Amino acid sequence: MPLRLVAIALDCPDPLALAAFYQQATGLALHPKSDADFAGLTGEHGLSLGFQRVDGYRAPSWPDQIVPQQLHVCFKVDEDLGEAEARLRELGAGKPDHQPHGDKARVLTDPAGHPFCVIAR
Repeated sequence: MPLRLVAIALDCPDPLALAAFYQQATGLALHPKSDADFAGLTGEHGLSLGFQRVDGYRAPSWPDQIVPQQLHVCFKVDEDLGEAEARLRELGAGKPDHQPHGDKARVLTDPAGHPFCVIAR
């Protein structure tokens, strides 16, 4: 029987703050047992997104690999990529200068520095 993915967890310095960013970005619900050491969002189809505190956390330095990206998540959006980017940047996302996908996707970084893509449906 194949494995079924149920959770993805990201290291970060402030789990509740990073959970708040992704909660606002995705609309997923905050898990009621979230705290300062581990916060989670309840995802669709049983997939959860978690955020765990790491002392001495070092943000990825994408696109170079001085500090590896550690994880890369992609999200599809129904809205125009420019609108999605503007909304996410308002929430605290950054935008690296290096954009390897042209008009097909945007690479952004969450407030803890993890790169992620938004892709038009």
